[in-house]
Amino acid sequence: MLRASNIQKSFGETKVLRGVSMQVSRGEVVAIIGRSGSGKSTLLRCLNHLETIDSGSILIDNQAMVTTVDGRAQYVKEKALRGLCLKMGLVFQDYNLFPHYSVLKNLVMPQRMVLGRSRQEAELYAMSLLEKVGLAQKATEYPCNLSGGQCQRVAIARALAMDPEILCFDEPTSALDPQLTQEVLSVIRQLAAEKRTMIVVTHEMNFARDVADRVIYMANGEVVEDGPAQVVLGNDRSAAIREFTGNAY
Repeated sequence: MLRASNIQKSFGETKVLRGVSMQVSRGEVVAIIGRSGSGKSTLLRCLNHLETIDSGSILIDNQAMVTTVDGRAQYVKEKALRGLCLKMGLVFQDYNLFPHYSVLKNLVMPQRMVLGRSRQEAELYAMSLLEKVGLAQKATEYPCNLSGGQCQRVAIARALAMDPEILCFDEPTSALDPQLTQEVLSVIRQLAAEKRTMIVVTHEMNFARDVADRVIYMANGEVVEDGPAQVVLGNDRSAAIREFTGNAY
C-alpha cells in the first residue's frame, strides 16, 4: 500500500532523516516510536507531502509520488500529486480544527471544497462519522467548547470524512491527560479493528504493543528496529528498546 525507500531530509545543515525505508500493507497498523527529535513526525509529514524530501522514493498504492533523478527528489506532476495526497489522511497532535466553524462544518467544508460533495451528502456523512466517534451531540458546538479529547476525536472524524486509504496520526494523545488519552485511543482501536490502514506515531507503548501489527523504532533519523509489535515490544525486546521504554510498561 505504501513504500518509502532511502528517504533523506535535512533542514539546513541538520540531517533529520538518514536513509529511512518503510512499508505498510493494506489493512496494517504500523506504530512508529522513538525519542523526541528522532525524525518520527518529519517522516510522517514527508509521507503526507507536508514536507518535501531531498532524495529517496515514496510509492502509494504502487503509484510513485516522488522518485530520485540524478541524486535529487523529483515529484510527479501537480494533478497526480493531489490525487495521491488524497489517499493519505493526517490527524495532527494539536487538532488543527477551524475555530470559527462548528464541529459539523469542520467536517462538511473539506468534503464540499475538495471532494465536491453536495451539502446534504456531506452533512449526512459527517453526522455518521460524529456518531462513530461518539460526538453527534456536539455537532453544533465550536472547538473552544470541547475538551482536548473531544477536539481530537473531531479531528479523526474530519480525516475520515475525506475517505483516505491510509490514515496517519502524529502523536494524537501527546497533549491530553490520561483520561482523555484513553478516549482517543479507544477510537483508534476501533478503527484498527475495522482493518483500516494506519500509521501511528505514538509514545503510548502499551497501545503500540497491543494494537499495532508492526512497530518501527527510530533513533537519530534512522530506522533501528522494524518488526512485529509483540516482538519489538515483547518480553524479549532488545536492549535498545529496553533503554528507550525504561519502566514505561
